[in-house]
Amino acid sequence: MTTQTTSQVASPSQSLFKAYVELTKPRIIVLLLFTALGGMFLAAQGTPDVVVMLVVLVGGALASAGANALNQWFDRDIDEAMSRTRKRPVVVGAISNTHAIAFGVLTNVVAFALLATLVNLLSAVLTLSATLFYVFVYTMALKRTSTQNIVIGGAAGAIPPAVGWVAITGSLDLPAIYLFAIVFFWTPPHFWALSLLLKDDYASANVPMLPVVAGVDITKRSILLYTLLMLALTTMFALTGAVGLVYLAGSVVLGVLFIYYAVRLMQRPGVEGAKPLYLYSLLYLGALFLAIIADSLFKVGWYSWM
Repeated sequence: MTTQTTSQVASPSQSLFKAYVELTKPRIIVLLLFTALGGMFLAAQGTPDVVVMLVVLVGGALASAGANALNQWFDRDIDEAMSRTRKRPVVVGAISNTHAIAFGVLTNVVAFALLATLVNLLSAVLTLSATLFYVFVYTMALKRTSTQNIVIGGAAGAIPPAVGWVAITGSLDLPAIYLFAIVFFWTPPHFWALSLLLKDDYASANVPMLPVVAGVDITKRSILLYTLLMLALTTMFALTGAVGLVYLAGSVVLGVLFIYYAVRLMQRPGVEGAKPLYLYSLLYLGALFLAIIADSLFKVGWYSWM
């Protein structure tokens, strides 16, 4: 008979902490915060004020964590029906419905207070609006009723880079709108690639994702269309003068590669090619905002090369 050491057995408090971490969907939060960071660097045209940067990142993390908690509470029936999500903490009872709601509301209240008092009111309002849109418009109104759920609902995830810009400038200017639009147009091809892989799961849960309702081929064509629009949009952004040559070169290369993966998906049978496209879409967004940060630090105007 073997014995287990204390370090090998998770204590109740460790298990509860792990459950709350899972409730927040930390990998999603990291990506959202990186887009907010890009917005701050772009607005500052260099390294942003450290205190403002930290408050925005903490506030954004809290708000996103709360939004994800509320999403998991409301979608617990869907999550239970899908193999990918049936072990989420609310589904298995590791966190009660009441505690998930309380956590979601409290973290958003704290996030709003932090941003409103230490940054500016507009950044706090935008952050709260992202949570409200995600919970009430996407989760409660659209996810169960429309194939356009992720198209419209994607607006919530597109707000963080605009928050980053507003945190530094105090105003919602054209570059912030472009940052919002870039993430908005990135979301459908990213999420539709995932939904191709999970279409049977979504069908069993009665969620009208595009591949379930319209079919695989229409979803593939929609992915390619949005990818082309995204490349056009990211290129147009350079014409505003807000970003320079570093961004322009990076965005074009990244966009062409995105189109390559989308075309390859079109050419392959079924959902072959969906996983590489999905994984690349994650890399794409992170690399694009890294290009924005690098461009802000080493600004070279594209027009100076003409």
